[in-house]
Amino acid sequence: MSSSRTVAATKPRAQPPEPVADPAQQPRDYEQVRAIIAHISQNWRDQPDLERIAADLGLSPVQVQRLFRRWAGLTPKAFLQAVTLDAAKRMLADSASILDTAYETGLSGPSRLHDLFVTHEALSPGEFKSGGDGVGMLYGYHPTPFGEAIVVATPRGLAGLGFVDDGAREAALSDMRRRWPNADFTHDDAATADYAARVFSREAWRADQPLRVVMIGTDFELRVWEALLRIPFGHAATYSDIARQIGRPKAARAVGAAVGRNPISFVVPCHRVIGRSGALTGYHWGLTRKRAILGWESGLVTGDATGA
Repeated sequence: MSSSRTVAATKPRAQPPEPVADPAQQPRDYEQVRAIIAHISQNWRDQPDLERIAADLGLSPVQVQRLFRRWAGLTPKAFLQAVTLDAAKRMLADSASILDTAYETGLSGPSRLHDLFVTHEALSPGEFKSGGDGVGMLYGYHPTPFGEAIVVATPRGLAGLGFVDDGAREAALSDMRRRWPNADFTHDDAATADYAARVFSREAWRADQPLRVVMIGTDFELRVWEALLRIPFGHAATYSDIARQIGRPKAARAVGAAVGRNPISFVVPCHRVIGRSGALTGYHWGLTRKRAILGWESGLVTGDATGA
């Protein structure tokens, strides 16, 4: 007993890992994280170290380190490793088969949990062709780990989720309106708050209470978006993989267009589609945010695997 007290008094106490930010802190963290990721993306050839990155952005190395630990549960170095080309190539390993086996392989941790968290249905072709005529849609703006988001819901479930950059709420709303120009949009933050909380809080991912998603698109788009839902955490797929999955092996270009028109970001994970070489390629809400989401997911998977 006495020897353990002596050790405790003389040995430096290990610092616990920085906790992942609470919902109120995450949007503020993301604004700085986005600047750091953009800076690294522009200067990666110089391989800037932590001190250089911090100095260029007017922060201290300790601030940058703590920011990433709090936001994603990762150190800056681990985050960068998670979004490198080599990591992307590893995510693509056996990507074609993972689309077929994701629901049968017993994936553990957040990978399996997130798959079970989402259930979906499609509106009728008539409702889509009419531009959503007669469909009532509620929308609201909410903080998320990736900046402010616009959330769109119908009485049947979540229909849209996009991101707001630099306070441009009207642009984000217009992006949703153009998808369903004849729908009836009503601003109601209270009605959509629960969707935002459930999407971005891992504690709310429950298989026995799945998040209901409503997909509104062409038949081809619906098939592509359903294939996206089969890509679990920690994995990626190519446009060609998805084309083969839906029985249209020569339609990779059309698949790319459908991926780009996905209106439900993050939940329907179009960010997990990357080029055959491992390049991240395009993303409707910006490549910086795509890198951020992939790194954030890596933090969840790594944290779950290590018991953090």
